[in-house]
Amino acid sequence: MSYNIKALPNGIRIVHQEVTHTRLVHCGFILDIGSRDEVKEQAGLAHFWEHMAFKGTKKRKAFHILNRLESVGGELNAYTTKEKICFYSSILKEHFNKAAELLFDITFHSTFPEKQIEKERQVILEEMAMYRDSPDDAILDEFDEVIFQNHSLGRNILGTEETVSSFCQSDFFDFISTRMDTSKVVFSVVGNISFQKVLKQLEPRLNELPTKKSLYRRSDFKHYQPKTETVHKEISQAHCAMGKPAYSLYHPDRYKLFLLNNILGGPSMNSRLNLALREKYGYVYSVESAYQVYKDTGFFGIFYGTEEKTFKKAQNLVLRELKRLREKKLGTLQLHMAKEQAIGQMAMAEENHAALMLVFGKSLLDKDRIDSLDHLFSIIRNTTTEELHDIANEIFREDELSFLTYLPH
Repeated sequence: MSYNIKALPNGIRIVHQEVTHTRLVHCGFILDIGSRDEVKEQAGLAHFWEHMAFKGTKKRKAFHILNRLESVGGELNAYTTKEKICFYSSILKEHFNKAAELLFDITFHSTFPEKQIEKERQVILEEMAMYRDSPDDAILDEFDEVIFQNHSLGRNILGTEETVSSFCQSDFFDFISTRMDTSKVVFSVVGNISFQKVLKQLEPRLNELPTKKSLYRRSDFKHYQPKTETVHKEISQAHCAMGKPAYSLYHPDRYKLFLLNNILGGPSMNSRLNLALREKYGYVYSVESAYQVYKDTGFFGIFYGTEEKTFKKAQNLVLRELKRLREKKLGTLQLHMAKEQAIGQMAMAEENHAALMLVFGKSLLDKDRIDSLDHLFSIIRNTTTEELHDIANEIFREDELSFLTYLPH
């Protein structure tokens, strides 16, 4: 995997990989700021900032921002997570300069017009209502609150109706001034463009920005207590989430847990949970297990929906699969097949150049390096049945799991 990295005097870094067999360039600014960096009264502010970046800068109004790339067939987008904000674009290579300049403008020169704040406030409130109306989505957000009780990781990225209704222009400027750190900003590029052309477009602009250091430090999550909650809702299915904190981004067994989670309930149809709950008994349409990493902790969870009358049977099947992995080691052939499947999925993910661009930026922010696929493959291939058995007995302990259940009225 060949890529280029350049650090500018103000700390901003540019990472680039040239891909010649495409006509596109994918690029974006990734900032090491997310919803976990909000205090309670600011819940939802980072996500609101993501929305407002498209609503006006010092030299553009909302229409000009939205039309700039769309008019030449490009895409402009953004997202917010617990630890990152990203503004990114996909564009034909001949229009890269337009994308780079626009991304720079909305990332660093947004003005947060008061009139646009009022309009976008309603949009976000509608977004919140949309998620509440979807139990599949709502249970994901509410389960974070169960796992990460009284910590910013547990708060909904969208915030609350109360906080979103309270934000004004000064809140955005205050948040950015205290959280922005130029050493925690990366511009990532993957596509059919040379590194020299990228630097020619970006360096003059980025070098205009003064060095900015933030004194803010994230609060680590430390105290977990298993918890069980049942909520009655006007829904037709019962929904269940179960899980607990897991390994952090820097844990040496992170990729081994990724492999184990893939065996249990990954995206493939042959995962153990899918075979047990859907293929054998038809209790669910979909069931998945998820492993999410953060810098100081992680999260393991299982999610599914089923008829209320089969809810207990489905839950017992899930707990049985966890017990099987705790009590019985994988066979040699089983482990080999699981490794090949995981490696194939990772290799296919690299073919998605837009996603790869985001991975490069996040990896550079989190680890100051980009691990090659060969390195990750070697970790997977060298994983033993004994190691997975030990991890299963640490992460899949039933007495340490938390549960959130939605039941129909």
